[in-house]
Amino acid sequence: MAQNKNALIRYKTIDKCLQNKYRQWTLEDLIEACSQALNEYEGKETSVSKRTIQLDIQMMRSDKLGYNAPIEVYDKKYYHYTEEDFSITDIPLTETDINVLTETVSMLKQFKDFSLFNDVSDILQRLEDKIYAEKSHTQPVIHLDKNENLKGLHFLDEIYQAIIKKVVLVITYKSFKSRDEQTFNFHPFILKEFNNRWFVVGKKKGSQPISNLALDRIIKIDYDFNTPALEHNFNAEEYYKNVVGVTINDGMQPRVIQLWVDAYNAPYVITKPIHNTQRIIQQNEDGSIIINLFLIENFELERIILGFGESVEVLKPERLRQRIKSIINRTSLLYNEKLINTK
Repeated sequence: MAQNKNALIRYKTIDKCLQNKYRQWTLEDLIEACSQALNEYEGKETSVSKRTIQLDIQMMRSDKLGYNAPIEVYDKKYYHYTEEDFSITDIPLTETDINVLTETVSMLKQFKDFSLFNDVSDILQRLEDKIYAEKSHTQPVIHLDKNENLKGLHFLDEIYQAIIKKVVLVITYKSFKSRDEQTFNFHPFILKEFNNRWFVVGKKKGSQPISNLALDRIIKIDYDFNTPALEHNFNAEEYYKNVVGVTINDGMQPRVIQLWVDAYNAPYVITKPIHNTQRIIQQNEDGSIIINLFLIENFELERIILGFGESVEVLKPERLRQRIKSIINRTSLLYNEKLINTK
C-alpha cells in the first residue's frame, strides 16, 4: 500500500478517535487505533511508531492539507479537539479545490468507453454532488476534442481487456484500400490515439512486422483462446520516437526533414512543435524560420505539411519535396477542372 494511502488512513482514524468525546485518548491509544486500522486494510500485522503518530498530529494541525485541526493536549497526556463537532471530513472545499475537481471530473468522463471507467463512475458522481453542494453549477472551462460519432469506439474496451489478459483477437477488418473485408488473427500490444482516431497496434503473426488497425475499420471482433499470445517487449515510446502519428513504413529509416516556415506561422510552429525532434536552424530577417525534424516519412507527416498550405515549404529531402509538389499540382488541376466545368 502506498505511503500516502497509509497516512490518509491514520488521519481518518485519529479524527474518528478524537470525535469520540466519551473517551480520553492518549498517544498510546491513538497508536493502537491506527495500527489496528492499517491491519484491517492491509490484512497483515502493522505496527505504527510513536514518532509517526506525532508527525501525523503535527500535519493535521497545520494548513498543509487544509485541516488546521484544533488538536490540543490536556493534563499533559490526553488529546482532544477544542472545537465541538470538528472533523477533518467536514473541511469546506476552497474555490481552487472546486475548480480543479470540476475540470478533473469533466476530463475523466472522456474515458467512458473503457470498462475501468465503471470503477470510478460512482466516485465521480459523489464528487459532482459534493461540488454541486459547494458551488452553483458552472460549465467546464476545459473542453477536450472528441468525436462521439466515430465508429469503432465500442471496441475500445474489448481490445483493452484482450491486451491486459493476453488474448489473441480474431478481427474482421475492411481497410479503405480493400474492396472486401478480411478476417485474421491479431496479437494486440497497445491502443494508440492520434488525431481523434483510435488504433490497435500489434502483429498478425510473429514473423510479420508490427502493424496498426484503425478501430473505425473493424467490422467484428472474436477471440482465439487456443493460440498463445505472442511474447513481446513492445516499447511504444521507442517505437514511435521518430514518427508523427501511427504509420511506420517498412524499410524506411528516420532522416532529416527540413522545412521553411513563413513569418506568420513561425511563432505557432515554435510554440507548438510539429514533433519533439524539431530544431530551429535558421531565423531569417523577414521573420520566417527553417527547422529540421528527424522523422520517418509517412502519410500523417504529409497531411500536416499540406495543412499549412503556402506557409510551409519542404526543402529536403528531395523525395518528400517532389511528393508534396505532386500532390499540390494534382490539387490545383482538380480545382481548375471544376472551375472550367462550372462555367
